[in-house]
Parts: sequence; structure tokens; C-alpha cells
Amino acid sequence: MANEDDITKGERRRHELTTVLILLEEILLNHQINMLLISFIITLIGPETRKRKRLDRVGISPVLDTIPAHVKHLDRLVRVSDRACVDNLRMDRNTFGRLCRILRDRVGLIDQKFVTVEEQVAMFLCVLSHHTKARIVGFKFMRSSQTVSKYIHTVLRGLLTLHNLFLVKPTPIDEACSDRRWNWFQGCLGALDGTYINVRVPVADAPRYRNRKGQITTNTLAVCDPHLRFTYILPGWEGSAGDSRILRDAVSSPLGLKVPKGCYYLCDNVYANAEGFVTPYKGVRYHLKEWGPGRQAPQTPEELFNLRHTKARNVIERSFAVLKMRWGILRSASFYPIEVQTGLIIACFLLHNYIRGEMAVDPIEAELSNEANDEEENETDSANSEHISSVEPSTAWTKKRDDLARAMWAERTAL
Repeated sequence: MANEDDITKGERRRHELTTVLILLEEILLNHQINMLLISFIITLIGPETRKRKRLDRVGISPVLDTIPAHVKHLDRLVRVSDRACVDNLRMDRNTFGRLCRILRDRVGLIDQKFVTVEEQVAMFLCVLSHHTKARIVGFKFMRSSQTVSKYIHTVLRGLLTLHNLFLVKPTPIDEACSDRRWNWFQGCLGALDGTYINVRVPVADAPRYRNRKGQITTNTLAVCDPHLRFTYILPGWEGSAGDSRILRDAVSSPLGLKVPKGCYYLCDNVYANAEGFVTPYKGVRYHLKEWGPGRQAPQTPEELFNLRHTKARNVIERSFAVLKMRWGILRSASFYPIEVQTGLIIACFLLHNYIRGEMAVDPIEAELSNEANDEEENETDSANSEHISSVEPSTAWTKKRDDLARAMWAERTAL
């Protein structure tokens, strides 16, 4: 009986071992089949599709899908024709490329992961040129409004650091001047005036920004040379502030407007005829429309002086007209905070100078008039000269104006 039990137990163990081996063999076989199936699927899918799935999980795949469309849109703006570039960005392709290079080299703008410097600058210029809201620019460039807003502020901050590069140094008119509008005003540095630019401010600040015409504006003081390029700008003053008050602040400020002794600017009658600032005679015909065809010729030295004064000083009015025709954001109030609006105003002035210096023919000025003066300026360094520190009526400068008027009249009567 004991031997039979031992035999039964041995057979049972062999049977169990055989069953385990059969199960292990089936598991190994199934594993091999599964590995073959996985290898086959991997071969069909390929590495690119696997990478796409990983990108889908982190939300980057949709961005990659739109990159060809981004490139195509930017190419249409800045790489197809100068006409398209000027219409959309207010500068030709070469000028746009040089601006991007300046922002790379001097400011440190860099290409981001999905947005190049060229696209950043193009979005910024679209906002300035057409006063387009961020969400509309984002739709055109296939970007989110947050992305557009981010790069508008990035480019703006970089551009404002270039004011020393883009603002022109004033050069006095000398005896060699051949421009008939300016050859009588030797020592003149250009023309000066203020302009209203519409802004949007909190309701509590609206009374301070309301000008004499009832509009909510900022009063910007600007100085330009005979070539329609700005040499000094002072934005940010409320619309209710008077022009003469702003000029006094500009002259008295340590970093303000510098007028070397013996030089001067042409101004209108809003300002005082003071040292460094020559105004026309009051109570005498002055504006160009008063000297049009069919009007009586100048009859006195004062009238002749006013006529030549307004012809020369009109350069500042033309500069403002070209500036506002170029940048649509200056023609209506924007929705940015007032500090950002002031920065955008400065950027418009700086880019105006840059375009005037880079493009042989300014298309905006060509629309305004058929006259174009694109001669390059000679810069002089007057850093060591004494400067005027106040704006007060001056008998000496009134006499200088009288002497100039008599000299003009004497030359005219001698002809």
C-alpha cells in the first residue's frame, strides 16, 4: 500500500509539472506574437506620427500646423513687393529689413520658438499703421491676442531705447543754403509747434485732457528741421495745457530742448518773441491762405517778413500732416493705458524719422504734395555751446526781427 501511494504522488507531481510547462510555453508564445504585432504597428506608424502624438498631448501640434500659414502671410507682407510692404507697414522691404536688424543688434530682440523678430515687428507696425486692435491683428497673423499684445509691448520697449539714434541733430541754416524758403533765416534750426493727439483716459482725468475744442487729447510739443525730420519731441502733456507753458517746461528741463546762443526756431504767435524763438508780427497777414492767388502782394516790411516766415515755418505743419497720415493710431484714441499711449506716440515720431532717413522717396509726403526734399543733413556738435534756459520776451530779439524784415524789404524794393 505504501508503494502504491508513492507511485500515485509521483505521477501527480509529473502531471502538475507538465501542466506548468505547457502554460509557460503558451505564455511565451503569446508574448512573441504580441511583440511581433507591436513591431508591425511601429513600422506602420513611423517615428513622425509618434512624435506628433507626444506633441498633441502637450498642445504644440496645432501651432506646428499653422507655421506654413504664418510664413506665407509674412512673405506676402515683406517679401513679395515694396507696394504691399508700404501699404501695410509704411516702409519698403529694405527699410523693414534694416529696422529688424537694428532691433536685433542694438536692442537684443531674438527669434522666439514660434515667432521671429520679423513677425514681431510686422505685428507692431500693423497696429501703428492702421490702428488695428490686437485680436484683429492676431486673426490676420493667426496668433492669439495675448501673443500680439506681448510682442507689441516688447517691440515698443526696444524701440524707445533708440531715441538717440533716430532723433536728428539740428543744423543751423548757413550762407550756403540754396533753399529760397530758408536762406533768409541764417542761424535758424527749424520750426517748432504743438499738436493735439487724441487719447483715452479715465473719466476722472478727462477734464485735464480736454482741449479748447472740447476733445480729449494730449498736447505734444515737437521741433523739426527743414527736411521734415523731428529733432525734439515732448509728449504727455494734458490737452488743457498751453503751448507756451509746455515750451517753458521744455527749455528749463535739464534734459529738455537745447537752443544754442545765437540760434533760434521759427514759431507762431502762440509763443513769445524771445531769445531763441522768432515769431511773426501780430496784426499782420500771416497764414498762407491769406497770400493765395489774387491776393495783394506784401505792402510793408512786416508783411513781407510774415510771408517768408510762414513759408518756412509751414514745414512743421507738413511734418505733422505726414506723421498722422502715416500712422493711423494717431488719428483716433486707442484703448491702451495713457502711459502706453504716450510711448506709442513717441514710437511714431521715431519711426517717421527712420523712414525719412532710409527711403529715398517718402510715399506719404508724395501724397501730401508734389514737393520732396530728401537731401541728407550735415550734423554739427553743439554740446559745448551755451544754451537758452528761459523763454521771455526780448527787446533785442524784437530788434533782430525788425532788422531782418527791413533787410528783406530793402532787397525786394531794389529789384
